[in-house]
Amino acid sequence: MRASPSPSAGAPPLWLLVLITLSGTLAMHMFVPALPDAARALGVGPAAVQATISIYIVGLALGQLIYGPLSDALGRRPLLLGGLALYAAGSIAAMLAPTAPALIAARFIQALGGCAGLALGRAMVRDTNGPVEAVRALALLNLMMMVGPGMAPLAGSGLVALGGWRAVFVALALAGVATLLLSWRKVPETGTPTGRVSPGRLARAYAALLRSPTFLAYAVGGGCATTAVYAFIAAAPFIITEQLGHPLRDVGIALGVVMVGMAIGNALTRRLALSMRLGRLLVWGNAVSVACALVFLALELLGYLTLEATVGLMLLFVLGAGMASPAALSKVLTVDARQVGAAAGLYGFAQMALGALFTLLVGWGSNPALASSCVLLGAALVGQGCLQFALRREKRVRGERARGE
Repeated sequence: MRASPSPSAGAPPLWLLVLITLSGTLAMHMFVPALPDAARALGVGPAAVQATISIYIVGLALGQLIYGPLSDALGRRPLLLGGLALYAAGSIAAMLAPTAPALIAARFIQALGGCAGLALGRAMVRDTNGPVEAVRALALLNLMMMVGPGMAPLAGSGLVALGGWRAVFVALALAGVATLLLSWRKVPETGTPTGRVSPGRLARAYAALLRSPTFLAYAVGGGCATTAVYAFIAAAPFIITEQLGHPLRDVGIALGVVMVGMAIGNALTRRLALSMRLGRLLVWGNAVSVACALVFLALELLGYLTLEATVGLMLLFVLGAGMASPAALSKVLTVDARQVGAAAGLYGFAQMALGALFTLLVGWGSNPALASSCVLLGAALVGQGCLQFALRREKRVRGERARGE
């Protein structure tokens, strides 16, 4: 049995864990402003380069199912170093990609490597800190994960202006190599590896969760509520530069402002959770997203869509997602107290898989604003339906248990 986490003199520095955790998401968001330039340079349409976002999310999804269980068996440090090396190699391959298919393949490799930071950075915090210290450190990591992606599109816009779309991958490759070298020097083994890999046990845990209608409803509903925004992120460069006629720098600014809404939504949830039930937070937060997506679609159909309206509506959309996100995660992890780790991994996979689906769907058609507004509205409505179903079922099961006692 694994010992309880305790403070460790050999703990990795928190600033480095922040960099490690950020590595996985920065590569997705920083490349977004470069999509139109990459499409022109490679001679392909928007859907082909938007697939580089979708495949990246798929890589993040698959990695979350793999890194956690493997690191329990083989250790955090070797898995982290291997992932960071893969991330750097994928970044270099993307920088040199001669065609769109080669770029898509390189992005998948980059994502599989970058996911190590997402999965293992937080695990290392739990390994090396007591309960109170871990909460404070994880809060900082979560804050950085929100601030970083908010600033990444702005940095990506500047890099594209300086050196084109390949400049983004030059920066990511350099950052990947630097993080790998720092981790090699400063990150010790923080876990207690068992040396035993048990795919059968993990498969049984996943199968038990997949047989639970409540878990499935929370996973799909929470995934829709929190990752539908990926559809807008993938379409934003084309909406802002080609449909609304604004310069490329406005893409980074707009996405940075929009991502602030996620932080505001999380802050509201932390405050409101003291006086409001999680179920109500879930439903109300996602309802805000439904309303904003509906107005977005209406403005596009009526021909009244502007940059200001787009940014304002999407800021409120992700504010609703930010309210729903922590509540959905909390609900998912309480469905089966015996399968908390598997539930976290499977929920993370569901989130990223749905996000990949939404970015693929938004590439269809010749009107990015119309496509993204339809995907946003559809995802938010499906999310609302699933969350309502899960809450009703949870209440019914709780009532049946109370009567049985």
